Amino acid sequence: MKTKRLITTAMLIAIGTVLSLLQVIKLPFGGAVTFASMVPIVIAGYMYGVKWGLVSGFVYAIIQMLTGMDTISAFFLPGESQMLIHKAISICIIDYLLAFSVLGFSGIFKGRLKNRALEICLGAVVATALRYIMHIISGVIFFGSWASWFFGDETGLSQIGALKGFCDWALNSLSPAQMSFIYSLVYNGCYMLPEIIITAIVAPLIYKAIEKTVNI
Repeated sequence: MKTKRLITTAMLIAIGTVLSLLQVIKLPFGGAVTFASMVPIVIAGYMYGVKWGLVSGFVYAIIQMLTGMDTISAFFLPGESQMLIHKAISICIIDYLLAFSVLGFSGIFKGRLKNRALEICLGAVVATALRYIMHIISGVIFFGSWASWFFGDETGLSQIGALKGFCDWALNSLSPAQMSFIYSLVYNGCYMLPEIIITAIVAPLIYKAIEKTVNI
């Protein structure tokens, strides 16, 4: 059973990695809407419990760091994106190791409700929301200085009629700290909110499909 669990988890992590490379929408400063790339890790967390899910998420996080090495290396190497070493390491910890490890919390509702589909759906929402929170925290701490630029004319965001009033409000009414939070909330929400919805819908469907073939 342990060998079967290891093999199944390895397959799920591999599938999640491939799906993470298939990006529907890629944002300019990191983050993307993918083809349900978090679903395999969410399923692993639900199938085998939170502890196993956290370990699976951690392994997945390391792989994500490796596949995103171009972005990560820019924080360490000389150039416009280079940061102090402790900031660069902190970003790796929060935006990768913590953000993807928390996907293992998808199993927190297992056995607590009568409907398995509802259990995994709620678990998926909680797990992916925790990832969203990690990105928000990182954005506020390390990228908050970009907030005024993000809401300014240079980004093009204020050129969208429906958002111009919001951008003007953010620039003129918020303190720097508040604007940093709103910036991180909005920017990371552009890809995380679709990801949360996709994962919550797809995870129960995929789980049901593999339930008959894996001894859960």
